[in-house]
Amino acid sequence: MKLIDLTHTISEDMPVYPGTESPSLRTTNTYEKDGFKETLLNMYSHTGTHMDAPSHIFGHKSTLDAQHISQFAGVALVVDCRHLNEGDTIEMSCIDSVRSMADQAEFILFNTGWDKHWGTPQYFGDYPCISHEVAHYLIESGKKGIGLDTIGLDPISDPNLTLHRKVLSGDDFVIIENLTHLDQVGFQLFELYALPMKYKNSDGAPIRAVARIIE
Repeated sequence: MKLIDLTHTISEDMPVYPGTESPSLRTTNTYEKDGFKETLLNMYSHTGTHMDAPSHIFGHKSTLDAQHISQFAGVALVVDCRHLNEGDTIEMSCIDSVRSMADQAEFILFNTGWDKHWGTPQYFGDYPCISHEVAHYLIESGKKGIGLDTIGLDPISDPNLTLHRKVLSGDDFVIIENLTHLDQVGFQLFELYALPMKYKNSDGAPIRAVARIIE
């Protein structure tokens, strides 16, 4: 068995979605003063490697804390999209090349290689996004969720979050953003565990995403 961490570390200087405040990690208790260390975390619910709930877009849809724990784990497949350039669209042809495995997967993760720009201004650039046809496939094939190594499912230039609205129109789908190390997983089916922080009425939450590969 092999475990691969697909999660970026939360830090005060990490990339955050434009217009969002950076997280604050303030030491409130110290070894010298209190005999122990404790840190006050202050951050938005969609910080770092995180998960979007349907309630992120629709007020009447499900929150993460209300979803069954099984929603956050399952069989997954990484689809290799590293051949795409800036501004390209992830089309169904990327999935069709591995269609038999994609149909079996509960999560589809797209490896665009964009995580190499983490910590640079280019991370907020014209990263590849899925087509509406791909979004339709994810919904119609009953996937639990989609995962990306970019900061968003939609282009930053789309304030309407069109793709978010499409895939989150039901109550049993989640979006995982800001993944990393997808190149270490390979391109066979594996087990994905993406467990969100559990807080009341959660529209989204940081996660620890882990790939479990049976060797």
